[in-house]
Amino acid sequence: MTATAWQPDGLGPNLVVHADNSEFLPTLPDGAFTMIYVDPPFNTGRVQSRQQTTTVRNADGGGDRVGFGGRSYDTIKGALHSYDDAFTDYWSFLEPRLAEAWRLLAEDGTLYLHLDYREVHYAKVMLDAIFGRECFLNEIIWAYDYGARAKSRWPAKHDNILVYVKNPKKYHFDSAEVDREPYMAPGLVTAEKRERGKLPTDVWWHTIVSPTGKEKTGYPTQKPEGLLRRAVTASSREGDWVLDFFAGSGTLGAVAAKLGRRFVCVDQNPQAIDIMATRLGHVATVVGRPAAGPVETPVVEPVETPAVELVETPAPLFDS
Repeated sequence: MTATAWQPDGLGPNLVVHADNSEFLPTLPDGAFTMIYVDPPFNTGRVQSRQQTTTVRNADGGGDRVGFGGRSYDTIKGALHSYDDAFTDYWSFLEPRLAEAWRLLAEDGTLYLHLDYREVHYAKVMLDAIFGRECFLNEIIWAYDYGARAKSRWPAKHDNILVYVKNPKKYHFDSAEVDREPYMAPGLVTAEKRERGKLPTDVWWHTIVSPTGKEKTGYPTQKPEGLLRRAVTASSREGDWVLDFFAGSGTLGAVAAKLGRRFVCVDQNPQAIDIMATRLGHVATVVGRPAAGPVETPVVEPVETPAVELVETPAPLFDS
């Protein structure tokens, strides 16, 4: 296993890392991060047909459940790998990385796994197995209203974010720091409550990144800062380390820097690293930047992190 000099002790730098996350994550120490946000590929191109949904008979007697008459069955977790090649490849790809996320979370840490309706239900079963069902905190619905309109079904205008904690008795959650929303029926509450706004629920209404807005980086799957700001403020403290190992355009790093958190952003895509170098290079060390030929997993020496100056007030998350 390759070692890294990085340590979550406040002395090392914020990092933007060009690497295969499956090779880089094992170099990081246990319990290093208070919050991990993961926005992996959504696997939208796989075959959609399904035949098994709960348990399947195991004729060889090697299943993990025994039913009536001593018959052996595989549970749905085993059946997750039996549908089609793309599906099998996707979960074989994602499962070990989520196991690493569990290892890397601090005892008070929280994982946010961002998927869509195609995969989220299978991911819930997988995370129940990795974290334990008692560690499931929320399923957040990110609802937006933009893009094409299907006419043969209800248009899909939301993503799903599964939230799991490392320890259900110790996790950090600070609702007082979260941005508040306008009441949908302001006439039913007092003037004081209308002025303060209400705490968000598990349905977050927020537009996508505007094609002409100042946040736009050109990365195709970029997520809006307002979405990540809510998660970061609720599930981490100033000075805590946060991690995104499918970092894309680096939105978690951008939000973390503005909120005084420390961050590590990892991606294997050279385009993502170029965008993050431009977006985060003034507050982070960029290592393993793409060049001709293969790029090895980087070894990073600790350096002082540049001070981060907040230059703008975060906009409200709620879009009326």
